[in-house]
Amino acid sequence: MTAPVRSSTTQWWVLTARTLRGAARGGEAITAIIAPIVFTVSFYVPLQKVISMFGNGVDNFGQFLMPLIVLQAIAFTAISVAFLAATDAVDGINRRFASMPIARLVPLGSRVASGMAKCVVSLTFALGCGYVIGFRFAGSITDTAMFIGFVAIIAVTLILGADVIGTASRNPEATTQSLILPQLVLGMLSSGFAPLEQFPTWVQPFVRNQPVSQFTTALRDLADGTATSASVTPALLWLLTLLVICIPLSLLLNARRS
Repeated sequence: MTAPVRSSTTQWWVLTARTLRGAARGGEAITAIIAPIVFTVSFYVPLQKVISMFGNGVDNFGQFLMPLIVLQAIAFTAISVAFLAATDAVDGINRRFASMPIARLVPLGSRVASGMAKCVVSLTFALGCGYVIGFRFAGSITDTAMFIGFVAIIAVTLILGADVIGTASRNPEATTQSLILPQLVLGMLSSGFAPLEQFPTWVQPFVRNQPVSQFTTALRDLADGTATSASVTPALLWLLTLLVICIPLSLLLNARRS
């Protein structure tokens, strides 16, 4: 007797639940909670007095720093998605799924969904840490909703990119190590970490225009309720560029498994 074929939605939910159970057992859920706390302590405590004294008008460093803490926490979660994708690839999970009556994009959808669930946890604790150090949403409810929505789009983009890298590399350890360094470098060399004027003149063009600076600028203005098209458009263009690169690559890699 042939077993009934489950719908794509049921398959997606079963795989997502499987991934989330694995994340809970493996400690990834705890990491999603601890990461924003560690980033808050590591960035805020040693730099609060320095930036407040020499930050060229930065009166509330907690308000200034909060977008970077959110981005670092989400990026850390995306790295765990890359690790999972690489592990599935090297353990033959993808080949096993390909031999089963599972819709082609269901495994990818489950990895994205589980990654977003962990991002929600990280964002919640990042906002909690932010409120401890003085961060507040000063804009309207619409501005706050746009802040959350913008974070969600960034999270999906990073998760898709991490999934592509993990699936292609097939080396979980190397994937994790190779992604941590760019995250730290782009974070430190960004206007989310310190005002642009605090950086040497020769590196300011890179600091001003790289994606982390544009994302933090847009999120900071949305949190303050002062967002304009000039502050948000560069970040949207970066997101569009990354999605144009990641979505076709992701579809191509997931098509190959079948």
